[in-house]
Amino acid sequence: METNWQHRVDAVWSAADELGDDEVIRRIDALAAERPDGDPVALFERAGARDSAGREAEAEPLYRAALDHGLAGSLRVQAQIQLASTIRNLGRPIESIALLDAVEGEAGDLHDAVVAFRALAYASAGDARRAASDALIALAPHLPRYRVSVAAYAAELAASA
Repeated sequence: METNWQHRVDAVWSAADELGDDEVIRRIDALAAERPDGDPVALFERAGARDSAGREAEAEPLYRAALDHGLAGSLRVQAQIQLASTIRNLGRPIESIALLDAVEGEAGDLHDAVVAFRALAYASAGDARRAASDALIALAPHLPRYRVSVAAYAAELAASA
């Protein structure tokens, strides 16, 4: 049941561009209704559907409910990242930064996403130097050349921010 349900959720997301925002929300809500009340994964999917539709004010309480109801593992990290992005879009970049800082140590392969969204939050908070520094620090290890130089310049930016 669990695998089939997730496959059906994934199918909605795969067709999201063709379906449009309202239909994605309708279908995700219908699938979520198949799960028990308070199911953290269902709440997370409902939040994501609203978030991707630009309905951040509707998404925020659903992300919080998913986290409060025990969303675990990489989905919890994804929810923290998406909630932080939502909060930034709602005009609260400092709160967004705090959420991202709290999850950074356990982000694993989502670490660069945490850094990217935190850089956006710093930019929204008016700290463009810190935003650029964080983004460059995350980017530097992926460069085939100039890795050391970019990391040094990024550290210099952070020191002067």
